Amino acid sequence: MNNNLKEITILRNEEISPGVFVLTIKRNFSFVPGQVISIALHAHDQPRMYSIASGTQDDEVWILYNIKPEGELTPEMAKLKPGNTIYISKPEGNFYGTARPAIWIASGTGIAPFVSMWRSGLKKDKMLIHGGRFLNSFYFEDEFKEALGKNYIRCCSQESGAGVYQGRLTHWLKEQENLVEDRKYYLCGSAEMVVETRDILIEKEIPYENIVAEIYF
Repeated sequence: MNNNLKEITILRNEEISPGVFVLTIKRNFSFVPGQVISIALHAHDQPRMYSIASGTQDDEVWILYNIKPEGELTPEMAKLKPGNTIYISKPEGNFYGTARPAIWIASGTGIAPFVSMWRSGLKKDKMLIHGGRFLNSFYFEDEFKEALGKNYIRCCSQESGAGVYQGRLTHWLKEQENLVEDRKYYLCGSAEMVVETRDILIEKEIPYENIVAEIYF
């Protein structure tokens, strides 16, 4: 058994969009918004890391994940029911949110750490740019839409909708002529998105030290 993992009971495991789930467990530990926990189905399995998507004062911990058909964990995790158990690690990682003004950039389920930051009270002077393939890819959009207004940018590559930019978030960034240089840019998503976005920001003279990245595999 991996001594770093502890067994915990699942409260809920709800599909919020086709192939995308929020797994809920009771919060019996503290964490910093933006941190991850490792999850395994069995004590001897190799765990995988997932960002926490709930606030530091919430009674529950939310884990946002999508089914990867070729994966060993998520197809089985999607079958879990309330009362089943999983194994989790202590929170770790240093993709921390702060109270300072910032621009959050996420693709797909990479929105999770920003939901945690938001629900933990780090709401002031934030812009959120979220990319997804479909209009149902903007998970937790009700958390942001009214509060952020024009500072909530949804970029949809496969569908069009009212108030939504049609195209990838990297295309939206390329079109911007005056990105703010003195703010932190937090990037979370696939390696492809993070690398491309980082290159775009550097080309637009955003200082490298102002770019903070978390890659989802």
